[in-house]
Amino acid sequence: MTSAASDNSRNRADALPKSWNPGEVEAEMYERWVAAGYFTADVTSDKPGYSIVLPPPNVTGSLHMGHALDHTLMDTLSRRKRMQGYEVLWLPGMDHAGIATQTIVEKQLGVDGKTKEDFGRELFIDKVWDWKRESGGAIQWQMRALGDGVDWSRDRFTMDEGLSRAVQTIFKRLFDAGLIYRAERLVNWSPELRTAISDIEVKHEEVPGELISLRYGSLDDNEPHVIVATTRVETMLGDTAVAVHPDDPRYQSLIGTTLYHPITGRQIPIVADDYVDPEFGSGAVKITPAHDPNDFEMGLRHNLPMPTIMDERGRITGTGTEFDGMDRFEARVKVRERLAVEGRIAAEKRPYLHSVGHSERSGEPIEPRLSMQWWVKVEALAKAAGDAVRNGDTVIHPAAQEPRWFDWVDNMHDWTISRQLWWGHRIPIWYGPDGEVVCVGPDETAPEGWVQDPDVLDTWFSSGLWPFSTMGWPDSTTELQKFYPTSVLVTGYDILFFWVARMMMFGTFVSDDPVLTAGKDGAKQVPFKDVFLHGLIRDQFGKKMSKSRGNGIDPLDWITSYGADALRFTLARGAQPGGDLSVGEPHALASRSFVTKLFNATKFALMNGAHTGELPARAELTDADRWIVDRLEEVRAEVDSAFDAYEFGKACEALYHFAWDELCDWYLELAKVQFGAAGSRAESTAVVLGNVLDAVLRLLHPVIPFVTESLWQALTGGESVVIAAWPQASGVPTDVAAAQRISDAQRLITEIRRFRSDQGLADKQKVAATLIGLDAAGLAEQQASVTNLARLTEPGDDFAATASLEIRLSAATVTVELDTSGAVDLEAERRRLEKDLGAAEKELAATTAKLGNEAFLAKAPEPVVDKIKGRRDVAASEVTRISARLAELSGK
Repeated sequence: MTSAASDNSRNRADALPKSWNPGEVEAEMYERWVAAGYFTADVTSDKPGYSIVLPPPNVTGSLHMGHALDHTLMDTLSRRKRMQGYEVLWLPGMDHAGIATQTIVEKQLGVDGKTKEDFGRELFIDKVWDWKRESGGAIQWQMRALGDGVDWSRDRFTMDEGLSRAVQTIFKRLFDAGLIYRAERLVNWSPELRTAISDIEVKHEEVPGELISLRYGSLDDNEPHVIVATTRVETMLGDTAVAVHPDDPRYQSLIGTTLYHPITGRQIPIVADDYVDPEFGSGAVKITPAHDPNDFEMGLRHNLPMPTIMDERGRITGTGTEFDGMDRFEARVKVRERLAVEGRIAAEKRPYLHSVGHSERSGEPIEPRLSMQWWVKVEALAKAAGDAVRNGDTVIHPAAQEPRWFDWVDNMHDWTISRQLWWGHRIPIWYGPDGEVVCVGPDETAPEGWVQDPDVLDTWFSSGLWPFSTMGWPDSTTELQKFYPTSVLVTGYDILFFWVARMMMFGTFVSDDPVLTAGKDGAKQVPFKDVFLHGLIRDQFGKKMSKSRGNGIDPLDWITSYGADALRFTLARGAQPGGDLSVGEPHALASRSFVTKLFNATKFALMNGAHTGELPARAELTDADRWIVDRLEEVRAEVDSAFDAYEFGKACEALYHFAWDELCDWYLELAKVQFGAAGSRAESTAVVLGNVLDAVLRLLHPVIPFVTESLWQALTGGESVVIAAWPQASGVPTDVAAAQRISDAQRLITEIRRFRSDQGLADKQKVAATLIGLDAAGLAEQQASVTNLARLTEPGDDFAATASLEIRLSAATVTVELDTSGAVDLEAERRRLEKDLGAAEKELAATTAKLGNEAFLAKAPEPVVDKIKGRRDVAASEVTRISARLAELSGK
């Protein structure tokens, strides 16, 4: 039976390809997993539930490196929990991406000279759905290439009928609770898109501009006047006041008076406000309440008029001046020219670098604009979201991110949720003929003849419901009972304040909904138990990836070049809670090398009969066997602890170094000697090696699923490692003595190898040697291994020691005597040493000269001098060592 097991291993080794070529196997392997139903969650299972909802990528986009990191970490968690006996739901889906999607379809229509207005709202929406059906599958293909083990049977979309029902339900509940209201407030306005946009869709860029100082009031220096500075001179058409600090002595006599507006001719007041910095510029600022956030707040404080001077396209309007109808940028020039003609430009400074918000979608500068919008009153919602973390209902990893979370939710402003778009969830508000307003729920019908609000909801509104709407809320479903609240949210810390905050606010708002609390003892439910926040991906030099720098990496390119496993291992190995990670080609190459090493080692083991089975009694195992089995148990515990703490990088590092440094570089080499032994020793080694590889492949599977599947099936003959059990604690105490003996053997072998190198021996050159003191060191059992791995042979009758070394080990000193006569090419060694001596002498001369230069020493910092001294000492040591070796060779 034992022989048959080894023979089966050899046969399966033959069935493996000569080398690992991921491009030939990954796609087929993934589809086999899906077809087998490994990723489909069973709500009727008795297993404990574990759930993750995928942060929905935009339907318009493709997966970038940040997505690849997110997906790798979520897949790692999901696969591990599945192996640990949980019923796992990893629920996928996509976001309808209101602005981005509408923009794409409008551009397509523009090619034919059409606009959305040419089709009307309903026909345009039909065209967007057509585009979604044709183009929405790109991300799903990329997720498959990455190896995402998601439950495709539950794939959701934020515009699905069920999610629309959830959106209408929570909107009505918030509206009825007085938490949704309509008001005219300042918003981020995109003139090109003609809609309000959210803060997260605004990117601030440093751009050059003009800081123009203009004069209000009299042109006579002896008459009342004030000079203010602005980078947006066109907005002065909407100025309704000038503000100064109440304690600024320069303006005490002007506070409460009015000044002449040079273009509109109005008299505008001088007001006192603590917001003004008297030390900056002239100490006076113009107030344009409808077009600046700070001015808007001052306008409220002082009850100022708030005229909007730009229409939805960014054109000047309603000022009664010659600038009406001009684009805002044209008006900026024309207003400045008129002010200059009138002698009201006090000073100009160009260029002036300042931060300007730009629309992420259209690229244009956004315009702060007073607009009638729908808002969510966030104070109570944000407090509940903060309390969920304070109370420990939701735990943020790492804890260092908690202060940022509290700072955000404790100081949140009301959220504008309306967008002037056609694609999205229509706001469920209807207006009657006499100004009546009614909010219509999903099971209600608006009164006949009433008109629905034309706006749609911010995309973040529907994605804020994602954890529970995707499982069927507001209806009662088995998914909600089994998998809600979700176990963990995995996302970057950069959207902590936007998406995560929205989900927590909505989730805590419905936390006592009977649909969510059913079967959970009536306890309030939060959206997720853990929030794991990873950092941003940077290039290998630590710079943020961006299109402008040209340092972005397409994850699909790496999958094509190196395989999905190499991409995933690179990302997971660099991922730590809250920390940014740098990746580049060298990291991907190292990961591919690791995958190749694992493949080659396992195939070699199989060719030598390695197989799984019950381990022999500990007494029958060699020191090497006990050492590798015990080290495996230590690493397993370390990996479990790291994964439980979301320390992916730590878990990967432990597995990498164990698999490469200990299993491959040491135990496999020791096993070669044991395979050559007669009797049961080879069979015991085959079982130990097989079991260790089995566990290593299972531990690595969540991170590198493809190669581990191929190797695990070949090693065990099992169905799939996807559904294999996660390695458990052995419960066997560590054999400390055996570990020490193996450590001593490793040191002995390493020192002999180093000595051989110093002697100029070729790596494969075998040298006759005697080992004195092995018994006293407790390494008698390791003699064959030491001899084999150090490239030594038994001494013959003509043995004559020409070199020796003593190596102090934990129990005794071992003396190694070698006969190197004839083993060293003396002339080649002499030439190499002479070359090294020349380099060392050159370094010694250079450093000595510098240290003898008084002028240099007088100016050089102490650390620099110390560094040069260190280089001199190393060079001197090398000269001495090499000279001694050359002298030794001259006598041979």
